[in-house]
Amino acid sequence: MDNKLVIRSGHFIDPSQNINQIMDILIVNGKVRQITPSIEIPESSDEFDASGLVVTPGFIDLHCHLREPGQEHKETIKTATRAAASGGFTTICAMPNTDPVMDNQSVVDFVINKSNEVGHVRVLPIGSVTRGSKGKHLTDMNELAEAGVIGFSDDGNPVWDPNIMRQAVSYSMALGLPVINHCETLELSAGGTMNEGWISNRLGLKGVPNAAEDSMVARDIAISKLTGGNIHIAHISTKGSIDLVREAKTQGVNITCEVTPHHLTLTDSYVMGLDNNQNSFGPLNNNAYDTYAKVNPPLRSRNDVRVLREGLMDGTIDFVATDHAPHSVVDKECTFDEAAFGISVLETALASLLSLFHKNLITLPFLVEKLTTSPAKFLQKDIGTLKVGSMADIAIFDPNIEWTVDSTSLESKGKNTPLSGKTLKGKVIATFFAGQRVY
Repeated sequence: MDNKLVIRSGHFIDPSQNINQIMDILIVNGKVRQITPSIEIPESSDEFDASGLVVTPGFIDLHCHLREPGQEHKETIKTATRAAASGGFTTICAMPNTDPVMDNQSVVDFVINKSNEVGHVRVLPIGSVTRGSKGKHLTDMNELAEAGVIGFSDDGNPVWDPNIMRQAVSYSMALGLPVINHCETLELSAGGTMNEGWISNRLGLKGVPNAAEDSMVARDIAISKLTGGNIHIAHISTKGSIDLVREAKTQGVNITCEVTPHHLTLTDSYVMGLDNNQNSFGPLNNNAYDTYAKVNPPLRSRNDVRVLREGLMDGTIDFVATDHAPHSVVDKECTFDEAAFGISVLETALASLLSLFHKNLITLPFLVEKLTTSPAKFLQKDIGTLKVGSMADIAIFDPNIEWTVDSTSLESKGKNTPLSGKTLKGKVIATFFAGQRVY
């Protein structure tokens, strides 16, 4: 017997089809069968009333840390995919900084098999560029590609040797896959724990200058221009980087980039325990030196945030990715210098991004495109769409509901968010993966 589901009366937004209106969706055996303003409910079908809710393709996250294998105390494939589902994500890409590093077929096979066994959503692995992500010797990129990786990255370890990077991009181009680089010149950022500026000076913390990112972005643009291959800049965060990428794209350079929800919405004032609108010139409060706001690249200045938003709106930034980086309590409940970099993001991403919609900076279709169609195009995969015949990966959310972030209730093992206690507007109500409700 066919498994049938009708999602009724939802505000259906699918940029891949240029649809933005109230629609019904019929799903049969996990695939979209019909989309129309009104569907007669078939016999023996389940029904989901989406009245007053937004219905979109499931979100795609190109940058996510699942921690398994080797760091299961921080996160597991099971908990990360459950967190993804609660955030509306039906596809997440696993970074290779596992233990052991995802630099060979056996580790890739483990991640794929484990995600098929216990995962709630689709997991696509990213292979390491160099062995052990140490930047010295290339991995067997062909082996990794055959194993199923969607790209190559040394994650938080930037590929610092330009010749190694050139070789990697040349090989990856032949495989039709991108190289994803963490753009940071380590000699400039060494010892830095937050954005370099007057706030870091006031707190007595060593800062990371924008130039640490800008200089590596400039180098990667030059290598992309030289080879013709695609270098993808992870979590872009500075005005200088945006200016460089924008100019490179006008010249036809094969460069792409992503931005995180926190770099679009939070400033370095969060390290002081303040939100973006509070006076940062007053006395320090008890929330200063907030380790939950420590992330790499660091939360930047108001001006950087403004330019990042402009870069997203004008197409310089290709899509949004979370850089979900879960950590245990002991990784964060310590001094600021000792604390680990990273924010748990999957479950707050949508609401954070919807703040831009509520400020009339972006439209809902535009936001959905940056979470679905655009990353799907980058992956060159037939996902991020609800065309008839496609897999029924669906996110359903209420853009107007208000809720208070309670870090203890997050599905992720990583409770490390600077948004705990904050009131956000917009929340995922249901997520379907291959037609099955997973949240």
